[in-house]
Amino acid sequence: MKTEDLFSIGYVSKTQGLKGEIQVYLEEEILENYFSKGSLFLEVNGKAIPYFIEGMRFQKSVAYFQLEDVNTIEDAAKLVGKKVLVPKKLRPKRKTGELTYKDLKGFFVSDEKEGDLGEISEVFEYPKQFVASILVNDTEVLLPLNEDIITGIDINNKKIMVSMPDGLLDIYLGN
Repeated sequence: MKTEDLFSIGYVSKTQGLKGEIQVYLEEEILENYFSKGSLFLEVNGKAIPYFIEGMRFQKSVAYFQLEDVNTIEDAAKLVGKKVLVPKKLRPKRKTGELTYKDLKGFFVSDEKEGDLGEISEVFEYPKQFVASILVNDTEVLLPLNEDIITGIDINNKKIMVSMPDGLLDIYLGN
């Protein structure tokens, strides 16, 4: 299966135990049908490599998998940091107008106090946090994306209004 036919639901965050079990941090809401075929894919060197699931268990935003042919902690350690992929056809359909933080790439950011800042060039996804990269006066500024900071979104004009935390811009621009 091609990588473009898949989407990431998380990444292997660490090994678990001595028998090759891996811990996966889940960035997507867990749906059992993701694993209905008893397999998942890991992105290794830009390619999607299939792995068959021998056992799995879930706890909130973490899943534990025992994969076929991964029987030691050394085997599992080689998979740490790899993206976990499943077929796009299993992805739940979003409602019209429903945005995710990743959809904000390309939106123009305007702060309540500072005014226009710039366009979001990239959205990074970290455990429990999304961060937007904005070029302000030729300096990259990283802006956390959450409901406390985003005050409004104009989808038609691709504009996002924010209330940046006091001093955040000063850290990057040295003001």
